[in-house]
Amino acid sequence: MFTGIIESVGTLRKIERLGDDIRLNVASGKLDLGDVRLGDSIATNGVCLTVVECLSDGYVADISAETVNLTGFAKYQVGTKVNLEKAVTPTTRLGGHMVSGHVDGIASVDDRQFRGKAIEFWLTAPSILARYIAHKGSITIDGVSLTVNEVIDNRFRLTIVPHTAGETTLVELKAGDTVNIEVDLIARHLERLMTYSSDTAEAPESNVTMDLLARSGFLR
Repeated sequence: MFTGIIESVGTLRKIERLGDDIRLNVASGKLDLGDVRLGDSIATNGVCLTVVECLSDGYVADISAETVNLTGFAKYQVGTKVNLEKAVTPTTRLGGHMVSGHVDGIASVDDRQFRGKAIEFWLTAPSILARYIAHKGSITIDGVSLTVNEVIDNRFRLTIVPHTAGETTLVELKAGDTVNIEVDLIARHLERLMTYSSDTAEAPESNVTMDLLARSGFLR
């Protein structure tokens, strides 16, 4: 589990193709690796990767074919900058939102404009994911926890404050680029609870109804 608060910008220094899979060698920049052990998780551009080799200034991780197909890693090259975050601990401040590191898909950057000192982006998400993106809801972009400021169909607007831009790779994004996105974890599970049906008599009935959600303020 992660928070979407980036700790360092790393660099891909080696990409090894292993059939349909990929093995990455990541230079971790200023990320503190003092407590990182084999098997630990590090979010790399929003993708939860398992450390298979610890290095003095980075780590090695494997990416499965499924993850390659769902993320931007299929097009990444040696030298690509990536956002890094170590997994949370029981004492970690949850400064962003709950992020699993399980990327849902890729969104495209449509437009980039400056609004004062901030950078405003419009992005287009796959239609199948658009229903999880809500005004003032949370979304993860290349591992960065962000607030959605506007939604029109499957397009949404983000505003990146100077600190976030300076501490992540988002400052380099331009129209035509693609990013890894993870939608809100709660939204996905809520949809499953609302749409799942079972023909088995043993299955307990859910007390969660559309009326209950509306009365509780979850629906407008």
